[in-house]
Amino acid sequence: MKESVLEFGCEGLPLVGILAEPQNLACPVGVVIVVGGPQYRAGSHRQFTLLARRLAVQGIAALRFDYRGMGDSAGEARDFLGVQADIGAAIGALMAACPTVQRVVLWGLCDAASAALLYVESTRDMRVAGLTLLNPWVRSAATLAQAQVKHYYWRRLRERAFWLKLLSGGVGLAALRGLGANLRLARGARQTGGDSRSFQKRMADGLGGFTGAVLLILSGDDLTAKEFLEHASQSPAWQPLLTHPNLRRVDLAHADHTLSRSTDQESAFQLSVGWTQALASALPSAPNRNHSATS
Repeated sequence: MKESVLEFGCEGLPLVGILAEPQNLACPVGVVIVVGGPQYRAGSHRQFTLLARRLAVQGIAALRFDYRGMGDSAGEARDFLGVQADIGAAIGALMAACPTVQRVVLWGLCDAASAALLYVESTRDMRVAGLTLLNPWVRSAATLAQAQVKHYYWRRLRERAFWLKLLSGGVGLAALRGLGANLRLARGARQTGGDSRSFQKRMADGLGGFTGAVLLILSGDDLTAKEFLEHASQSPAWQPLLTHPNLRRVDLAHADHTLSRSTDQESAFQLSVGWTQALASALPSAPNRNHSATS
């Protein structure tokens, strides 16, 4: 494989990415690695660097890039809610640099996975053939409270050490107060149902309207992944989506949020490569390479 700096524009500002590609590129699908924030294109534990190189070694071109305002890209800093133009520019840059690439997969961790879903919801970009979503971010005060009640406080209440601290006047009393506050938040979320056009609802609309393939990877030792599952199980918009035939879900039972253990990172890399190769093999003839959206 080979790597090169790729500079491209987004709404009049220069963006910088690193393109990893095979020496002899033939795969019709490339991967745009969307980076969650705030971080630049290397990622935690250099995982995006290593992922892009692995994809390229296996014959798949991959672009990892900095949003406007991050890393080496110009402009004001922005969060995942405001990067649709950046993602669209990166797709165009990858396809222009690699003429054999006809479609792309958006690969994102945490709020980058959320940004990918918001991108397809807002653009319906026909260049996007697939989404690889790792531990999508759906956090609000209510979803965090629900996850903490279910996965933290009930476990603490079963621990002998917690009750010893409570009886001795230690931190247990503060924990009980925290449990009460989180129960009120969680109960309020179930009663109100939330804003119908919150970013979480837009993510669901993006997934529901997406006709391509989806790989959903969830870490077993991660509060963000647990929040996502709690939200999906209670939201009418999300409930049917996780069993959709175009979605493959894989749980990495012992993985943390950023796949800090090399074995978990390797599992995610193998899944991503194999799934992308299978998607490329199954794709029908590609649409017009310049047709970015239907609306």
